[in-house]
Amino acid sequence: MTTELHRTVSTHPESVVISIDAMGGDSGVGAIVDGIGLSADKNPDIRFIVHGDSAKINALLNKKPELARRVDVRHADKVISMDEKPARALRGGKGSSMWNALESVEKGEATVAVSCGNTGALMAIAMLRLRKLPGVNRPAIAVLWPSRNPSGHNVMLDMGADIKADAEDLLQYAIMGSSYARNGFGLDRPRVGLLNIGTEEHKGRPELQDAAKLCDAAQQDGDFEYIGFVEGSDLPSDKVDIIVTDGFTGNVALKASEGTAKLVGEFLKDAFTHTPLAKLAAIFAMTSLKRLANRIDPRRVNGGVFLGLNGTVIKSHGSADAIGVSAAIKLAFTLAENGFSEKLAARVASGAPASKNTTASKQNEA
Repeated sequence: MTTELHRTVSTHPESVVISIDAMGGDSGVGAIVDGIGLSADKNPDIRFIVHGDSAKINALLNKKPELARRVDVRHADKVISMDEKPARALRGGKGSSMWNALESVEKGEATVAVSCGNTGALMAIAMLRLRKLPGVNRPAIAVLWPSRNPSGHNVMLDMGADIKADAEDLLQYAIMGSSYARNGFGLDRPRVGLLNIGTEEHKGRPELQDAAKLCDAAQQDGDFEYIGFVEGSDLPSDKVDIIVTDGFTGNVALKASEGTAKLVGEFLKDAFTHTPLAKLAAIFAMTSLKRLANRIDPRRVNGGVFLGLNGTVIKSHGSADAIGVSAAIKLAFTLAENGFSEKLAARVASGAPASKNTTASKQNEA
């Protein structure tokens, strides 16, 4: 019985170790293990620490002996539910699969933590265990947004870590988002835009006006290009790489786009099954339809990154299947391999004085 509770694997020094919460997703442990398997098949340089019900995890790994040799299973009795409030998760979450996954990063056993679980609880526990980077007021969640850019997506933040954001916070989001784009996607000088109700300079709330001045002043030292305000219609465009907004607006935009994408998919399905002739047309268009499905498949860009913490945390979609979990692990590996956490800390530290000086100058002028 004891051997079933804990399976230990030796890790190679050159490997990237990723800590995974196996219990938080809606699709069950099977989807997590299958996603780990997909990633392991593609990348021999990843090892895994998997936290959760060891009996269930080991039962699945026993069917995948090659994968099992690269997985260290850590038993956790507790599971934080999707509807649990963050405050309650903080009080009673110790010993849960989510808590332990983050603790592995805190202890230096793993470089990145991945979880499909409760977003609010994950952020709350991550802030407790990993702490905020010096100079960061509010961490942010960055996600990939489908776009016309060569990479196929833009980076958008914040997507719901905190519904508030003042001018200084928005500047930090620009700095952190740019660092993410550089290290995750190879963009040397990302283009940053502030999401607003119009592109005219006089539009928007006072904090947006102030943030625009801060971003414009910080762009040279921050290694990004500030292009000004962008509108909602620009989110999928190729005119911007990083879209900065507060968590309330970002989360509303994200949920609206997910709902719209689902509706369009249902309309397409209905259109191609409405009549016998439409079904025949669907057969001839199958290759193009599959290409379109892959291009807009949210599973293939799954993973929101928590920015502003002493460690990297990837929030996978709660309903992610094996393909979605594998995409989140791929993102985790890319960031870990590039030393993203250390580079982000250095970038935030170098950007903090600029923002403070600019704010002080404004106050003196006033």
